[in-house]
Amino acid sequence: MKLGLQIPIFTWPGGAPEMRDKLKEIATTAEDAGYDSIWVMDHFFQIPMTGLPAEADMLEAYTTLGYIAAHTKRVGLGALVTGVTHRHPGILAKQVSTLDVLSGGRAWLGIGAAWYDREHLGLGVPFPPLKERFQRLEEALQILKQMWSGEIAPYEGKHYQLAETINVPMPLRKPHPPILIGGSGEKKTLRLVAKYADACNLFAESPAAVERKLSILREHCEAVGRNYDDITKTIIRPMGIGEGSSPDQIVQTLGEYAEVGVQTVLGVLLGVEQVTPIEKVGRDVIPQIKDL
Repeated sequence: MKLGLQIPIFTWPGGAPEMRDKLKEIATTAEDAGYDSIWVMDHFFQIPMTGLPAEADMLEAYTTLGYIAAHTKRVGLGALVTGVTHRHPGILAKQVSTLDVLSGGRAWLGIGAAWYDREHLGLGVPFPPLKERFQRLEEALQILKQMWSGEIAPYEGKHYQLAETINVPMPLRKPHPPILIGGSGEKKTLRLVAKYADACNLFAESPAAVERKLSILREHCEAVGRNYDDITKTIIRPMGIGEGSSPDQIVQTLGEYAEVGVQTVLGVLLGVEQVTPIEKVGRDVIPQIKDL
């Protein structure tokens, strides 16, 4: 099992003037500690689930990932997950390609149908109904695949029309940066995972719940003729040592998820700005889960 670090909060001591130095420290500490990847949210306002107000600090995802790329050498880099409504798919393909080239082939594309209406309305970004957002998500995935294949041709969809899909330089990662689709929807999201994605990301409600979602994903794979084993199964969950969670307890919990097929855990680590929690996970958890 692999462990990634999810950074959802940027409200740190020192504020904006010290933010870049703190982010560099977090990223380099995570890489040195053995984390496999680093992820940031693709939001423009802070989200309610963090318990912070919308006005709390929030950095733009792809600028932030580019900064992290410049200060790391090994870890994968991605947004968990890019809202399909936030950027035109052709521009998104170019952004992720750029991140991949400048990071030496370490970019991931995390993507989903988007959900946070407040930031859309607040910044004047159209927020279509859910059905249309899923239609746009599928078209975006088709556009990304076409642009990353090297094919230069028109794309004609219901929502997007591209005259020529030029994308130079191409990503270094072959055949392309891995595509991770976030969400647990059984009829639409998991079907899109089966058709287009290299990885899924599920909420870690419980091992039993995740096992059920993965069984549905397997059914979708069978329906479209996809090899289920070709898809990396990931979850997102809180991760931290202390306050009732010892390293052994965390390892035991992760082992339960590994037993149902989870291969990577993207951990939300509270107090990450202190870096000590990162070091503890690297010392007491990562070595124990490598063989799960």
